[in-house]
Order: sequence, then C-alpha cells, then structure tokens
Amino acid sequence: MVIWDDVICNMQEDQFCLLTFTMAFIFTHIRYTVLLLFTFVVSTAFAAGVAGPTPRMLDGTLALSQLYPDSAFLILKRLHQIALGANDKKTIGVSLQQMGKISYAQGHYAQSLDYHLQAEKVFLQLEDKKLLADNFNDLGSVYYQNIDRKSSRRQYNEALKIYKKLNNHTGLGETYGNIGHLQEKQQRYDSAFFYQRLALTEYRKADNRLGMAKIYENLGSIHEDLVRYDSAMHYFDLSLKLYHQGKNEVASIEVVNNIGDILRKQGGYTEGLAYSRKALKMSIETKNEYQQASAYRDISKAYNLMGRNDSAYHYLELSRKHLLQIYSVQNNKQMSFLQIIYNLDKKNDEIAALENNHKLNLTITVAVVIVVLLLIIMGALTISRQRLKLRESIVVAEKNAQLSAAQQEQLELKSKELTTHTLQVIQHNQFLENMRSTITDMVKDDKRDQKKQLQELVKQISQNINHDQQWKDFTGIFEQLHQSFFDNLKAHCADLTVNDIRLIALLKMNMSAKDMAAIFGISQDSLRVARYRLRKKMNIAEGENLISFIQSI
Repeated sequence: MVIWDDVICNMQEDQFCLLTFTMAFIFTHIRYTVLLLFTFVVSTAFAAGVAGPTPRMLDGTLALSQLYPDSAFLILKRLHQIALGANDKKTIGVSLQQMGKISYAQGHYAQSLDYHLQAEKVFLQLEDKKLLADNFNDLGSVYYQNIDRKSSRRQYNEALKIYKKLNNHTGLGETYGNIGHLQEKQQRYDSAFFYQRLALTEYRKADNRLGMAKIYENLGSIHEDLVRYDSAMHYFDLSLKLYHQGKNEVASIEVVNNIGDILRKQGGYTEGLAYSRKALKMSIETKNEYQQASAYRDISKAYNLMGRNDSAYHYLELSRKHLLQIYSVQNNKQMSFLQIIYNLDKKNDEIAALENNHKLNLTITVAVVIVVLLLIIMGALTISRQRLKLRESIVVAEKNAQLSAAQQEQLELKSKELTTHTLQVIQHNQFLENMRSTITDMVKDDKRDQKKQLQELVKQISQNINHDQQWKDFTGIFEQLHQSFFDNLKAHCADLTVNDIRLIALLKMNMSAKDMAAIFGISQDSLRVARYRLRKKMNIAEGENLISFIQSI
C-alpha cells in the first residue's frame, strides 16, 4: 500500500496542479496581451522614426521565446520585415538567427537550418565575426539533430577558428563543450574528456560560473556512463554548487536528479529517494514538466528496488501522465507553430502573388502604352513618309513633265533637223542629178574640145552625190531620235551592209521611194531590187510588210 506521506505528497501535488492550471489559464490570456503590447511598442518606435529594431527589442524576443515561442516568432517575423525595409542587415541576420533557434527548440530542424543558413549569409556580408561564430555553433547543433555529425563537427570547427581569433573564452568554452558532447554520443570518451576539460579551462578564463557548472555536469555524465560513480558524484557536486551560486534553480534540478540516480545505483535507495524527491519539489516550484516527469520516474525506480511496487506503479503512472502532457503540450505548440509558419507562408505567397499580378498588370500597361506610342510613331512616320513620297512624286512628276516637255521639244527639234537635213540632201542630190543629166547631154554633143573636161566634171559630181559626211550627220541625228535602233537591228541580223542600214533608216522614217532613190542616186527600179535583197537577207516572211517589220524593231 501507499504510505501516508506519499498520500500527503499527492494531495499537495493535486493542489499545486490546480494552482498551475489556474496560472496557465491566466498566462494564456496574458501572452496575447504581451504580444499585442510588444507589437504596439515596435510599431510606435518605428512610427517615431527609429531607424531599426534595437538590441533590447531582440533581447526581449529571445526571452519571450522561452515562454511563448509562437508569439516570439511572429514578432521576429515582423521585425525582420521592418529591418528589410530599413536595410538594417544586422537586425535581419539576428532575427533570422533567433527564428532558427525557435524552430530548433520546436523540433523543426529543416526550417531551423534554412533560417541559420540565411543568417550566415547576412553575417558574412556584415563581417561580424562574433555573430557568425555564434551562428556556426547553432548550425552545429542543428546538424547534430539531423544526424549529420560530420557537418556538425565542421560547423563547430569554424566557430572555434573565429573565437580563437577574437580571444573569446566564453565562445571557446561553449564550442569545446559542444564538441565534447558530440564525442560522448559517439562513445569516444577519451576525446569527450579532452574537449570538456578544454571547455572548462576557457570558462575559467572568462570567469563564467554557469558555463563551468554545465561542463562539470557534462563530466559527471561521462563518468556515470563509464560506471565511475565516485568521480561522477564529485563533478555533480561541483556543478550543483556553482548553479546554486548563480541561483540557476532550473539547471540544478537535473543535477540533483542525477545525484539521486547515482546513489540509487550504488544501493543507497533511501538517500537516492531523498534527492529524487528534492528534484521533484524543485521541478514543481519551477514548473518544469520534463524534470518533474523524470523525478517521478526515478522515484518509481527507487520504490521498485525497495520492493514497494504499489508506490512504484503510482509514481510511474504520474511520470507517464506528465510525459503525455508534455508531449501533448509540445505537439500543440508544434501544431501552433506550424500553423503560424503556414499562415505566414500563405500570406507571403498571397503578397507575392499580388505583387506579381501588380507587376504583370504594370508590365502589360507599360507594354500597351509602348505599343500605342509605337503605333502612333509608326503612323506618324508612315504619314510623314507618304507625304514626303507624295511631295517627291509631285516634284519628280513636275521634273518628268519638264524633262518630257524638253525632250519632246528636243525630239521635235531633232526631227525637224533630220527632216531638214534629209530634204537638203535630197535637194542637193537632185541638183547634182540635174547637173549630171545636163552635162551628160552636153557630152553627147560632138564638141571635142569640151568633152574631156566635162567627163572629168561628171566624174567629180558622181563622186560627191553620196558623200560619207552627210550620212554621218544623218546617222547621228537618227540615233538621237531612235535610240538603240541600230543595236537591235544588228542583233536581229548581223550581216547587213552600210547601204542596207542606210536603206532601213530611210524606211524607218517612212520616206517615199522617189525620195529614197534620189538620196541614193539610183532609179526606183534599182531601189525595188535593193528592197527585195534586204527582205531576203533579213528573212522576212512572204506577205509581211517590210516597213511594218522595220517599225517594230
């Protein structure tokens, strides 16, 4: 049966549970008031012209995250957005780092890793070595939880390099302690001892008593794993003294529980039970549910070894209930945290979608305006070009008309000139022909003394009837009137003689047979023979008019 003192303890615990529930209810409502008040203070500060979130604000969110991580996360998200608008890189980086810490504490290691990696980029840009080293330590812890021990050790090594350059003993102590813990979990106890002692040395240099207490606690845990209970007890005692000096009751609960565990393992069940009850009392006073469940479990183990199975079962049930409550609370917190992240992501996606739509609408509007302007410009250019073409066409038409009139005038002039030249040739040849006929008649007379001279005169007249210079002048004028005619004629028939070409030119001018015969100084019968030969040479079909054929060339 359960002894009376256990029953009294249970009654006290039930009363305290009621008090705890009442306080939790009050704090549940207070947290929203705190959140609203903090947000109001931040917004008011920025409205008053504060350049960026102050260090005190960020310290406040760090403290708030211990009690209300979801509320602290929302505030950090707001601070991060404000810092982005103010281009305050330090606050951007610290906000990301703290959001990573909250995500880590809530068990969302992937989200935590993302925030810490973003913070690392910002700290690298700022060249803030201290913040960068702190972030490396946080990354090492995240990689350890993701069971990536190589990456975890790599992050710790990076932190060590920076802390050594900065001669930061507290940072070195923390990093050495983390590496020692990593070695302990890999059961490399010699390395674990080595790094924990290095951490202790650094904390002593920094006179950091809480850090030293944590290292003593780590050393005690390693000795306990190695079943070196006396050494473990020694280090736990040192740790407990330092925690008491620093008034850190929360951290000392686990040490008290560990001392009770060692006494129980050494057979001191009553002494061990006393320490476990002390740890239980401290955990109830500090509202530490996890340590309370651990104390119940150790009490149950002690009663089981003492043969008091009813009490053992009773405390084991209490431990189980507290663990279930812890896991339920943690699950609720995680669900709440995930809901916050989901809402934030959804809100960000909606904002991004609105911004994209706005950008798209702006782009479309700009594109439409540009297209309209281009169309207007193209229309104006087209109209201007058409007007220019119209002006040019009018100018060209006027010039062509003037040129055509000039050419027509020149053509008429040349035609008159050709006609006049031809008439002159005809008249000249007719005159010479008359003279030749007259002289020929005189030669037929028997006046011996004039015969020889007259024959010579006839010969000279005959030679000058068709002088080449006259034909050259004629040809020049003809070609001006009928350009490329002779070239086309030669392309049609290349075997034409000079007289053939002269005859064709006269036919082109529609000259009568009588005039042509006079020009050539031959009879009309001889002219007909010449025309027949020309038809044959040019392969003109029978029945086709010679003059019509020549006009078509």
